[in-house]
Order: sequence, then C-alpha cells, then structure tokens
Amino acid sequence: AFVDELARSGMEYAVTCPGSRNAPLVLSLASEERLRCISVVDERSAGFLALGIAKATGKPVAVTCTSGTAAANLLPAVVEAHEARVPLIVLTADRPPELRDTGAGQAIDQLKLYGAFPKWFVEVGNHPPGRESAIHHRGLACRAYATANSARPGPVHLNFGLREPLAP
Repeated sequence: AFVDELARSGMEYAVTCPGSRNAPLVLSLASEERLRCISVVDERSAGFLALGIAKATGKPVAVTCTSGTAAANLLPAVVEAHEARVPLIVLTADRPPELRDTGAGQAIDQLKLYGAFPKWFVEVGNHPPGRESAIHHRGLACRAYATANSARPGPVHLNFGLREPLAP
C-alpha cells in the first residue's frame, strides 16, 4: 500500500541498497512496475544518485537502506537535499524498539538521525496487516510525497522498525 501510493502520487524512481533489514522495502519498491528501481551497493553513492535524479526530474525520489551505520551514510545527501531544495524521500529500515541501542553498529538510535535537515520525520511503527494498516501506510506515503515536493522542496525521512521475518 505504501509503495503503491508513492507511485500513484507520481514517483518514478527509487534507489535501493541491498540489506537484510530493508529487504521488505526493496522487494516492495522493485515489484512496483511504475517505478524504475536502481540498486546501488554503497549507501553514500545511493544517496547522491537519488539526489541527482530528483534534481534532474524535479520529482521526489525514494532511497532506502538497511539499519544503523548504513543509514548514517545517507546524511550528506540529506543535507544537500535540504540546502539545494531537492525532493528526497529517505526510507530507512530499523530494528524494532526492543532491539535498538544494544551496542551494535546496526542497532544505533535512528530517530531524528538526520537532525533538523528533513522537512518531516516519522517513525512508521509496526502495524498488523489489514485495512487500517493499509490506510495508515497510504496516508504516510501521500504526505511524504507531498511534503518533499511542496513549495520549498526538500528531504523527508521515514524510519521503518521492521520485525522478522524480513523476506518471504
């Protein structure tokens, strides 16, 4: 529902980085026929590729990566998007709350990871599958696209605390 709403809103591109924790996000983005997905191994490079596509097209581009230090590597692109007024939608995978801040590099605190640079931040939360969850996720996607693409474009950050199993 989330990815369908991004595409329905007008998104054409998504840049994905491989990772275990963000597998559900990558698989959802890659399976959406209206999106052109580009896989990039390095998160810093992925962030700047997404930034460049968004700058060239004038439309929000999604970029996703796995949790922890991988997400931290998107900070330079988020700052650049903020300063250059480029619409960017950052989708970070994260551990669920009970597995965060355990001293591992992939379990760092990602809440407000990019400080004041995003125009909007949301902790997506865990919701059981169903109609209410679909409505919630559609609303988040619609607001993310609209906020990134508003009169003063810029980055938005959605943090997905995902529980296992992460792949079908």
